[in-house]
Amino acid sequence: MLKNITIGQYLPGDSFIHKLDPRTKILISILFIACLFIINKFVGYTIIVAFLFAVIFISKVPFRFIFNGLKPIFLLVVLTAVLNIFMVAGAEGTEVFKIGFLKVYPEGLSIAAFMAIRLVLLIVGTSLLTLTTSPIELTDGIERLLKPIGKEIAHELAMMMTIALRFIPTLIDETDKIMKAQKARGADFESGGIIKKAKSLVPLLVPLFISSFRRADELAMAMEARGYRGGSGRTRMKVLMFSSKDIIAFAIFGLLFLWCLAVRFVLS
Repeated sequence: MLKNITIGQYLPGDSFIHKLDPRTKILISILFIACLFIINKFVGYTIIVAFLFAVIFISKVPFRFIFNGLKPIFLLVVLTAVLNIFMVAGAEGTEVFKIGFLKVYPEGLSIAAFMAIRLVLLIVGTSLLTLTTSPIELTDGIERLLKPIGKEIAHELAMMMTIALRFIPTLIDETDKIMKAQKARGADFESGGIIKKAKSLVPLLVPLFISSFRRADELAMAMEARGYRGGSGRTRMKVLMFSSKDIIAFAIFGLLFLWCLAVRFVLS
């Protein structure tokens, strides 16, 4: 299951989505997240889902890869939905059914469905950003967007954010190796209930933390050995420039954003 986590991974390609300027993809991703919270009707999500399917198809990212990426968050989606079902109250006498002292109202079911859909679409949308943008492009894009707050600060923030994203798949691979090594020595991570499985993962934390600190130290030494001194005076082999593809992408997403606003403020 750890291998299925898609956030932070990059799939090289030459699709229309891959060739977009990273700033375009970052801004569209931010507005996409805003769209998910602007929409307050289920009908609004039909266009959002169609848009995501189109982006996945154009980017040539395997649908099975996207589907597998949702498996690790399945428990989180279910837990979020269950909490909303039982914690959201409605008008007295309108409950759908009761389980002891717990009452389920139509409002709770509606909000639970909204939260589950939003969470799934949020993970898929943000995963597409890292799947179609290399770490170097992502760093340059974040730095250029944060440039108004100060060149040095923007560079440092962009570097930290990108390294954090880049280390996600690395730590996942390291965790998988540690689990296999401990299984070979008789450790059991599969049997028992949820509490027992959670306790069995505790022995993973110490070697994982040690490995993480070691990798961070090696990265710092490698950057220092190559003369890294921050953003001052640095040049780039590839200079970011907007193209006609970016204009087309902004235009298409602009229509989607207008649709979301219409669903919220006009069709409500």
